[in-house]
Amino acid sequence: MKRIPVLLTLMLFAPMALADTVSAARGLIGRVLPDNADLFSVEVIPQENSLDVFEVESVGGKIVLRGSSGVAAASALNWYLRQYCLVQISWRGGPVTLPDPPPRVAQKVRKTTPFDWRYCFNYCCFSYSMAWWDWPEWERAIDWMAMNGINMPLAVTGQESVWREVGRSLGLGKDDMDRFFVGAAYLPFGWMGCMDGWGGPLTESWIDRHAALGKRILDRERELGMKPVLQGFTGHVPAALKEKFPDAKFQQLPSWCGFPGTTFVDPHDPLFEEIGRTFITEQTRQFGTDHLYASDTFIEMSPPSNDPAFLDAMGKAVHGAMRAGDPDAVWVMQGWLFVNNPDFWQPPQAKALLDSVADDRMLVLDLYCESRPAWKLTESFHGKPWLWCIIQDFGDVVSMHGGLPQISHGLSAALADPSRGKLRGAGLIMEGMGYNPVVHDLATEMFWSPEKKGLEAWVSDYARQRYGRHNRAAESAWRGFLETAYGCSGRNNSVICMRPALNARDVWGGGKPPYKPERLAGALDELLSCADEFQGVDNYQYDVAHVTRQVLSEIAGQHHARIMQAHADGNRDVFGRETAAFLELLDNMDRLLATRPEFLLGKWLEDAKRWGNNEEEKRLLEWNARNQITLWGPADGVLHDYAQKQWSGLVRGFYKPRWEQFFDALRVGMDSGATFEAEAFTRTLQEWEAAWTHQTENHPATPSGEPVTIARELLEKYRQSAN
Repeated sequence: MKRIPVLLTLMLFAPMALADTVSAARGLIGRVLPDNADLFSVEVIPQENSLDVFEVESVGGKIVLRGSSGVAAASALNWYLRQYCLVQISWRGGPVTLPDPPPRVAQKVRKTTPFDWRYCFNYCCFSYSMAWWDWPEWERAIDWMAMNGINMPLAVTGQESVWREVGRSLGLGKDDMDRFFVGAAYLPFGWMGCMDGWGGPLTESWIDRHAALGKRILDRERELGMKPVLQGFTGHVPAALKEKFPDAKFQQLPSWCGFPGTTFVDPHDPLFEEIGRTFITEQTRQFGTDHLYASDTFIEMSPPSNDPAFLDAMGKAVHGAMRAGDPDAVWVMQGWLFVNNPDFWQPPQAKALLDSVADDRMLVLDLYCESRPAWKLTESFHGKPWLWCIIQDFGDVVSMHGGLPQISHGLSAALADPSRGKLRGAGLIMEGMGYNPVVHDLATEMFWSPEKKGLEAWVSDYARQRYGRHNRAAESAWRGFLETAYGCSGRNNSVICMRPALNARDVWGGGKPPYKPERLAGALDELLSCADEFQGVDNYQYDVAHVTRQVLSEIAGQHHARIMQAHADGNRDVFGRETAAFLELLDNMDRLLATRPEFLLGKWLEDAKRWGNNEEEKRLLEWNARNQITLWGPADGVLHDYAQKQWSGLVRGFYKPRWEQFFDALRVGMDSGATFEAEAFTRTLQEWEAAWTHQTENHPATPSGEPVTIARELLEKYRQSAN
């Protein structure tokens, strides 16, 4: 691989002081393994050809972890835990215990990454997963990133504090900014210029506390040697600026998903650079800088002109505004626009935007390489350095899916492709942290070993690491998961979460899984057969609950199909029997989900409310939390159920009543012979959904019940349907 310019390499990867690197790595070990930290020693080694490297070796009675950065040393720890101890520090799963005595490393291990950059986070993740996070959640996430080799995280928490000061400097008052800031559950969609004001206002307390949290996040990330990506100015501004600067030229952007279009400073106007300079300067004052700035103008909207000259000027203006505040600025841009809006971004338009900035001053993130790689549509981004990334998760939907073959083949194939251009890294650009840790574990392992995997053997090894020991049934179960849900990318939408309709056209729900459901049920049977051995392993308990939930979701689809056929046939007996079975399944699923903290509506709501200082603030935050996972906007919005969740409390308290209303309406029509009024029913349902988002009833925030016991019971109950 060709190397990036020396100046940029030094800017991004200047070595930390040796003592700081050791201290940072030792701090992480103490947090992750507080009872075993003394087993490890940490040493710093130089990079290899300007690339991160780690080593693991047994010396005397210690496991020596060597790394060229804090991230590399943390990756050495993760490698040792997984490969030698069969211990997995998972995003989904609980505490771990090391073998006693810890295994020795017979021969020194040395790994060098081929990637300058290993990136993490989609903007949307700050909404769908991280909207209510405080320091404990962030501390865990930063350690997880470091152990998985991430050295370039998106870090945009607290930027409302920057905008507040920028607004003041431009003469805007609190009311002006209140109309600009979106609500707490929707912040990324304000940052990306998709909307103004929805779900707000933000309180001064929220802004101040998140500014403090953002600084703490950045301090820890930099301590470990990461180079965080901060916000860049996109051109999106408060609408009130049109009154303050009547002679400036503004553009009104088109509507995004039905929300009113936002205001954009024309890139030709001097005000664009003035605001950009002010923004970067103020952000640097508050948060420092590593010279990397994310800016995604028109992320899911068409620009006001397809003239290549306009797009060239826009690109120059976006980077020029960054450079005005930081001469060393590098623009980090998502390549999603080329995939999401290919009719607009034809070759001349894409080339105009990409060529508007010098190659060493732009970095492109190719988001969805496991399914729709943009680099193949854009001549490898016309010479710009770029990262091969995966989305994996949309909306943080609870779904068992993976695309492991596409990830394993796609990254190794891209590295070997002569037309790859300046492929300089890889990354995770998930919309939420997701419910399938195996996907991120495979992708981040490939940060250090990017060769194509023999996946059957790999998932067998993975099962041993996940549960701590060899078990033939567990390994066979994981091969079954690979053949089914983890063999295909894209989320498995559930009919349970689909807004009921006679002729369902909902893109976010329903549909048959792209594999044989009976094969997944058989793999679950194998997993449950080793419950006596793994009953106390938290990772195992999580997997049992998650896979059982997926099997029940697929059975729900079968019941739904029979319900709709019975209605079409006018068969009241079958209709009654199948609707009763469908609703009973929802109760059973809710009971299963209640056993795990990852699947609790109550936890999401309580996490939201804890940011409020009084009842009024708590109610607004709870409404934000409820609206995001259901209506996602106004009652008649197009994004309803996009961020659907199969969670205990939501299944029983939202989805089940919604289906009951639908079945009752169909039953009345069957009994009376009246025509089902679809539009009237949908309006009634929308009113009910909107009312639900304003409710304040409590839901359990701690789990109850034992997942393996309930999963065994439910698989036995539904065995005939599952097979």
